[in-house]
Amino acid sequence: MATATTIGSGPNGLSAAIVLTSAGVSTTVVERNQQIGGACSTAEATLPGYLHDLGSSAFPMAIASPFFRSLPLEIPWIEPAAPCAHPLDDGTAVLLEHSIADTVANLDSADGPKYRTLIEPLAARFPDLVPDLLSPILHAPRHPLLLARFGISALLPAASIARSRFSGVRARALFAGMAAHSVLSLEAPTSAAVALVLICAGHAYGWPILCGGAQTLTNSLAHHLQFLGGRIETSQEVTQLPDTDLVLADITPRQLLHIAGPKLPPAYRRQLEHFRYGAGAFKIDYALSSPIPWTAKDCLRTATVHLGGTLDQIAASERHFTSTTPFVLLVQPSLFDPTRAFAGHHTAWAY
Repeated sequence: MATATTIGSGPNGLSAAIVLTSAGVSTTVVERNQQIGGACSTAEATLPGYLHDLGSSAFPMAIASPFFRSLPLEIPWIEPAAPCAHPLDDGTAVLLEHSIADTVANLDSADGPKYRTLIEPLAARFPDLVPDLLSPILHAPRHPLLLARFGISALLPAASIARSRFSGVRARALFAGMAAHSVLSLEAPTSAAVALVLICAGHAYGWPILCGGAQTLTNSLAHHLQFLGGRIETSQEVTQLPDTDLVLADITPRQLLHIAGPKLPPAYRRQLEHFRYGAGAFKIDYALSSPIPWTAKDCLRTATVHLGGTLDQIAASERHFTSTTPFVLLVQPSLFDPTRAFAGHHTAWAY
């Protein structure tokens, strides 16, 4: 029987192991930490009884994933009333709503038709678009015209799309907040792609959180892998290549160089050595005695809030990551998942 080792127990590593095990390959997932999941995990990071996600919290692309949807798993998604809110200094918030009509109602009147023209054709067929966007290999697109329509805008800088398509502060701010998830300068080519994907995902599937935290998804994948016959070993740091037929490394370039550097092809090794890491994220976890008292009360309708202000302010923040008013991504899941804290108490965290 063929054998495989997956280094790292994040969702990608577990998913790869599930595919291999399903194909009859004897597969072991090896994790350095005692807890599996990587950035898709949950812990009492502040006080006992307050559950905080250590990395990811909202999962628009997980619920849209063709692979996850193909698994016989009952994943306990929780869908907030609105996918995302973006408060502004005037005391209001512009919301990404589940419906395009409700989102348009948030925008300046002149931008409603423009938003529909840009988003509606993609959101309406987002389930058809997702397999091409998430495919792990180069392939002939299943829906080439749809992908081309997406690509015409996706290849452009987010700031250019926001300024050319919209004239009002609200639509521009909403689009900029979505694009900031790319961790690219909003003047960089392709930064618009992330905004388009997240907006369309919100309309097509929502931005759900998980009951009990991100760890629930990791544990569901792990249980399914073990049901299929796969193995998971924790508290095991890999320092050299395992002696198996196949090794999949769900780790960073530096870690891969440390483990397998001498055995890698020289050209690939040079690519890893020259990999440029992006800006780091600073995360604060909050244990709260009450919900966040937003001035814009609509922020209480969602688990995900973008704090960044206008398009120009977000663009300045993301340009060099030296702004004194950085873009902040905040999540408040206990508004919709009471398992995260004691009755009447709440959790939140911000990057």
